[in-house]
Amino acid sequence: MRLLYRLLVILLILPARNVSAQFSISDNHRFLLKDGKPFFWMGDTGWELLHRLNREQTDQYLEKRSEQGFTVIQTVVLAELDGLHTPNAYGEKPLIDDDPLKPNEQYFKHVDYVIDKANEYHINIGLLPTWGDKIFKSTWGKGPEIFNEKNAAAYAGWLAARYKDKKNIIWILGGDRKPRGEADIAVWNAMGNAIMKATNNKAVISFHPQPGPLGSAEWFHKEHWLAFNMFQTGHCRDEKVYEQIQRVYRLSPTKPVMDAEPIYEDHPVCFNVKDLGTSSAYDVRKSAYLDLFAGAFGHTYGCHDIWQMYSENVEPVNGPHYYWYDAMDLPGAWQMQYVRKLMESRPYADRVPDQSVIKENDLTASERIQATRGKDYIFIYSAAGKPFTVLPGKISGDKLHACWYDPRNGKVTEAGIVPNTEESSFTPPSAGYGKDWILVLDDASEKYPFPG
Repeated sequence: MRLLYRLLVILLILPARNVSAQFSISDNHRFLLKDGKPFFWMGDTGWELLHRLNREQTDQYLEKRSEQGFTVIQTVVLAELDGLHTPNAYGEKPLIDDDPLKPNEQYFKHVDYVIDKANEYHINIGLLPTWGDKIFKSTWGKGPEIFNEKNAAAYAGWLAARYKDKKNIIWILGGDRKPRGEADIAVWNAMGNAIMKATNNKAVISFHPQPGPLGSAEWFHKEHWLAFNMFQTGHCRDEKVYEQIQRVYRLSPTKPVMDAEPIYEDHPVCFNVKDLGTSSAYDVRKSAYLDLFAGAFGHTYGCHDIWQMYSENVEPVNGPHYYWYDAMDLPGAWQMQYVRKLMESRPYADRVPDQSVIKENDLTASERIQATRGKDYIFIYSAAGKPFTVLPGKISGDKLHACWYDPRNGKVTEAGIVPNTEESSFTPPSAGYGKDWILVLDDASEKYPFPG
């Protein structure tokens, strides 16, 4: 009853901005809300979902991701992999004559289907109107570049008007590009402003960039249409992503932040499979916990085989190992449910990053120890199982109840009661590569259940 009471109090004291909208931003500007309640973004990058899968395959994909606890699928209307000229599974291209002012109704009926089917599975769609190569082709991507400020506004406005009554859409501009200059910035601003206008300022919008120290905040942080910041931190191992998250977390005005494209499971590490191999479940879950504990409000998982919906019928990109339908069962995907269960197990809205909780707060990424806390609980992630020292008085309570949370399987091990008046040392159950652990400390008087 105590936990239910606390959750009720949180919902009462944390009203939403634009409460009539399905999605909104909390009053402390740190979290995403849905229907006025804290919403945990557990995303997957299904970039080619709308372009490559038929309806039966779409159902298969969404059903599995729902079973695994995912809450958001990030996907693209005008897809990256020749999305303008290679038709979808039903032989339809999205635009007539590559003209953003001439959308193909038959193509968009399939988009309608995917959005509605996702809603049936309680999955939300992080919808990109276009991949960035349709604005800036760069050295990769097939383009062609079809957008200018005027037609970008018209296309985005049309798309937003079509889907303004859908309750499971978060809008994402960008698509793996940095603006080259003011002209590109103007195109993205035109899209953002048009979406806001078409939805009566109720849309929640972000921007998916290329890797960079500030992510979307580098160009759009003060734009009214940007509800929260996104990073792409790329596909290298043990990057100091937590520093990037923290840098944007501290910006003014305050806006939520998250990593929308970290290292993917089964991806060539730094695109160098010969020397560095492919990424593992350990790599992807380490990114998740370090990001979240550094202040991110949610997290996106990705899989190299799935973003491109690799199958026997399509050309592989950068050496995928599994067809998409087999890759859905890779261990990292299943382990994301334990990320979500942990983050939702304690009061959500008062969580803050806090490295002052621990002495060992400046280790390198491969052995990083990262801490986050609420008013009466602490989570501490030890990336390689290294021991650490917890400093007293950071949360309420004379005594703290401790347990170990295993990120591989969600199992919990009792770790006893410690005083909150003196330093306490903790040694995880195992140590070394792949032996990551989370310590959960609770104000013992709250009598919280085990996480998950």
